[in-house]
Amino acid sequence: MRGAVGRQLRQDGDGGIDMRALRLREWRSTPELVEVAEPTPGPGQVVVRIGGAGACHSDLHLMDEFEPGAMPWNPPFTLGHENAGWVHTLGDGVSGLTVGQPVAVFGSWGCGTCARCRVGIDPYCENPAGAPVPSGGGGLGLDGGMAEYELVPDARHLVPLPDGLDPVHAAPLTDAGLTPYHAVRRSWSKLPPGSTAVVIGVGGLGHVGVQILKATTAARVVAVDTRAEALDLARECGADHTVTPGPEATEEIRRATGGRGADVVLDFVGSDATLTLGAAVARTVGDLTIVGIGGGTLGVSFFSVPYEVGIATTYWGSRPELVEVLDLGARGLVRPKITTFALEDALDAYRQMRDGTLEGRAVIVP
Repeated sequence: MRGAVGRQLRQDGDGGIDMRALRLREWRSTPELVEVAEPTPGPGQVVVRIGGAGACHSDLHLMDEFEPGAMPWNPPFTLGHENAGWVHTLGDGVSGLTVGQPVAVFGSWGCGTCARCRVGIDPYCENPAGAPVPSGGGGLGLDGGMAEYELVPDARHLVPLPDGLDPVHAAPLTDAGLTPYHAVRRSWSKLPPGSTAVVIGVGGLGHVGVQILKATTAARVVAVDTRAEALDLARECGADHTVTPGPEATEEIRRATGGRGADVVLDFVGSDATLTLGAAVARTVGDLTIVGIGGGTLGVSFFSVPYEVGIATTYWGSRPELVEVLDLGARGLVRPKITTFALEDALDAYRQMRDGTLEGRAVIVP
């Protein structure tokens, strides 16, 4: 009988060991739970026994929308880019880690040698041709953590878990925590007492964004979502005011800001409608940060947005920022709401995400 880390001998006669993995075999297809060879680390590499792998909405884009050529990599690969677990096997030359040590996997794998990677900003690697996979990582072009084990190509991508944080709760922090943390952190200077931040979309990332704003800034937080249950979750996470999108939403948000507008708008949806709302409620010299990949566009001209509003997109965050996020998690200041699923039930997690019935974040436990 196979347990959470159960294994069996392969049947092809090579004496290796199989493990279960949820793999995307081709674009616009349903992932399949299959048997693959358990990875073996080479020099400088580490195999992690997975304790939790977060299911991300971006995985749905891989399954439902992407076509060949959309990314600089293609299937097949094992899904799961939010991962944490325990060090299982060390490759030659790896130091500073011990077998059995709990770790989080920093999911964006850059070249390791460019100026950005040397300071831990692998998502913005300037030499993607030298990376293990261009502009990707585990679960994004290479095998990720929706398996019993994950091969991490460089030990520098592992961050030891602080006391008080287990792999199941750490896993979503590696993206659903890190991504909004980076988006908030870059605007800290605009979020002093008396400021307002608007969070559009209180889903898997947005509800964590509300917590991060409350834990690290003095801003009032206004949460926007179409779903009543999402707004309830926003209030649980500390939102000071909640708004349902509609004809009155812009005026309601402006009233909540004393008529000035929001100092920072974080759009975790990225649709035409949410981008339009974000630009309408932003304050002069504020920030509008687009985190969601909903495919919307925002026309920008001299008079279309308030003066000196900074408009930016972000992708993930840095390795030093992940250390900070994990500390917030260990102290209970940032705690994604999670629902756990066994590996064989991972497709059900994605179905709930697609249907909009999943509250918070799904974590797959092999």
